[in-house]
Amino acid sequence: MDSTRAAERTEFVAGAGWGDAQVQPFPGDASTRRYFRLTRGGETAILMDAPAKAESAACPPDATPAERATLGYNALARLAGPNLTAFTGLASELTARGFSAPCILAADIGRGFLLLEDLGDRLFVHAIADGEHEAALYEHAIDTLAALYRSSFPDRLSYSGAEWPLLDYDAPALGAETGLFLDWYAKHRAGTVSDAARAEWDAIWSDMFGALDVHASGPALRDYHAENLLWLPDRDGPAKVGLLDFQDALFAHPAYDLVSLIEDARRDVDPALAEPLKRRFMDKAALSGADAFDTAYAVLGAQRNAKILGIFIRLSERDGKPKYLDFLPRVARHFVNDLAHPALAPLKRWTETHAPAVFDEAKR
Repeated sequence: MDSTRAAERTEFVAGAGWGDAQVQPFPGDASTRRYFRLTRGGETAILMDAPAKAESAACPPDATPAERATLGYNALARLAGPNLTAFTGLASELTARGFSAPCILAADIGRGFLLLEDLGDRLFVHAIADGEHEAALYEHAIDTLAALYRSSFPDRLSYSGAEWPLLDYDAPALGAETGLFLDWYAKHRAGTVSDAARAEWDAIWSDMFGALDVHASGPALRDYHAENLLWLPDRDGPAKVGLLDFQDALFAHPAYDLVSLIEDARRDVDPALAEPLKRRFMDKAALSGADAFDTAYAVLGAQRNAKILGIFIRLSERDGKPKYLDFLPRVARHFVNDLAHPALAPLKRWTETHAPAVFDEAKR
């Protein structure tokens, strides 16, 4: 299979006019996609390899939660999986609005190959390590995020005749992701959760998701953080921030990507930046109701961090990627901090009773 896939990659690259390029693979990540940098002379491009059947089916636009559960986790959580129409459609919409997503140079959607503009290697995490001012870069990221929220996006994306729905980050999707905490983190750290405790967990989240209705939704890229953002100082305004890994975008509460940025699972953001960045985002996005926004931020922070705690255990236990265990204490600290918000008191009590190990994890 690997040799067949490699031959298909070679054929695609040659058909795109890059057959004479040198090919260098990128290190693997948590997804089923693979990336390669192509170099010929002074030109470079990025090859994305996303095998079409590497993951379960995506979510049909009109599927019920029960139908989505039958199709699998991707459909329930409204993940695009390997469907490249999601990436190409949103990339086209982003670049049309002046944002720095990679331009599509060539595509074979059916076989799962894209040739992309190479936006470089200067990820935020690297730029900061090299001496760029952390606060300044994060302010640029906030301004780009606010510009995304203020932009109008269609609910159907298209590329080369194919369409992809830009759906809502609804309660079934949010709830399915919190279930990863029970199925993986709690199971491996505190033991299997009883049916009664699981029902209580679900009811608590259902109540808290009501806090997300106060502000109008906007496009959420769902993985907006320092390892998916590129620093492009030669560009102007929001285009200074290069955007990667956005194929799972949905319409969501505007705090979701803000949480992803500030409560980063992979690096410690200066805690003193959190409140100024929240207020800057609200100002740039023209949002009012600071208390309601802070509540939504805490709910989405707890939701996202509960999901990540489960995913990182799953990556270790199921997928043989133990390096993700190193991030658990940081994610646990984010989760515990989110639980401190008064609106999350029921969830804090539940966690103290049924998954107290997360509090110990946060102290590591």
